[in-house]
Amino acid sequence: MDTLILQRPQTEKTATSVAGIGIALCLLLMQNIGILARDVEGLTGISPGLNYVKEQQLQQEELFNREIKNKYGKFDVTEIEKGVKHVRMVKYFSGKPVRINVVELSQGINDDLIVEPAIASNKLAGRTKVTNIANRENAIVAINGGYFKPQTGVPLGTLMINKKVYTGPIYDRVAIGFFDNHYDMARVKMDAAVKTNIGEFKIDNVNQPRMLSTHVIVFTEDWGKISPPAPKYGMLLVIKSGKIVKVSYEPCEIPEGGYVISGPESILSNYLKAKKFNLDVKMNPDWKGVNHILSGGPYLVKDGEVFVDTVSEKLQSIGGRNPRTAIGYTQDKHLILLAADGREGASIGLTLNELANIMKQLGCVNAMNLDGGGSTVMYVNGKVVNKPAVQGGIPLSHTLLVRKDYKISKL
Repeated sequence: MDTLILQRPQTEKTATSVAGIGIALCLLLMQNIGILARDVEGLTGISPGLNYVKEQQLQQEELFNREIKNKYGKFDVTEIEKGVKHVRMVKYFSGKPVRINVVELSQGINDDLIVEPAIASNKLAGRTKVTNIANRENAIVAINGGYFKPQTGVPLGTLMINKKVYTGPIYDRVAIGFFDNHYDMARVKMDAAVKTNIGEFKIDNVNQPRMLSTHVIVFTEDWGKISPPAPKYGMLLVIKSGKIVKVSYEPCEIPEGGYVISGPESILSNYLKAKKFNLDVKMNPDWKGVNHILSGGPYLVKDGEVFVDTVSEKLQSIGGRNPRTAIGYTQDKHLILLAADGREGASIGLTLNELANIMKQLGCVNAMNLDGGGSTVMYVNGKVVNKPAVQGGIPLSHTLLVRKDYKISKL
């Protein structure tokens, strides 16, 4: 026993020394690896993590290029930018031709691509040609947006740009939501209210024409300088800095940073003594993290199946064979933009069902119609690539554009 007792501390001491040396070597190795990683980043400006991302993007780009070749192999395909392809094609229906331009893009392989709506001017009441908006925004691709009121240019339906709601939905029509890394599509409803210190009341819409005299509409400074008149048996409350600054029955100036509430006197008169007003505008579905929303209608493809709901979206008037514009996205998050010419012998246009079937064939899991007819315009790299009836297209309210984010490189 004595021998064992004397030998055990010696063994433990030796083991402890070896373990200590091992730990020290591991720490030294880890330190050297860290120094090496920092040296690599310092020399190249690219961290190992960023290298991995770039490698992933290169693999995605190769896959994207193969998919484009397989999908559009027999058609005229041009690369506009890394991750952006422009395709020209002619399809035949009952033996008659339709000229079609398609842009397919993948933001996942090009961090510099930005897709967003843009309005004609700094106010909603304005119209201009797609080329003017595209040139102003340095866009590489642009198509016409959703519906608008021809007399004023005010968009008809949901429009959000950079998380700011410009206009609300009409007839809960379908809209596409643009997120940082994906898209979504759904029929959108308004979920808004004005909250005061003595209660709250529902807001039916923002910056949209009045559908019913009973509706309460909010007009922001994006509408323009002057609000519409109050509805029959209605009144206007002018709000600035969260307080009523004026009550009126006639059109009045919309204050900077404020808004005008227009609605039935039977509702608004209950809040004349309120000391604090807060406008809370939300959409249903509550798309958390959505950056932009663009409305259109009807649906063309829903959950991978052809689905054309003109009746429920109150769009029966746009049937028949016409020039068409559509937008959709694929399962692997490619965005597809389409413009089809019509109303001429060389291109007879598409019905909504024909358009829906094309969008499904192109791989869209969800797709919707945009404004068509004389509004159908596609712009690519400085010029209009389709042939609208009016050269360059008619003046429009808003567009959807693709542009590059030119970042300033760090020295």
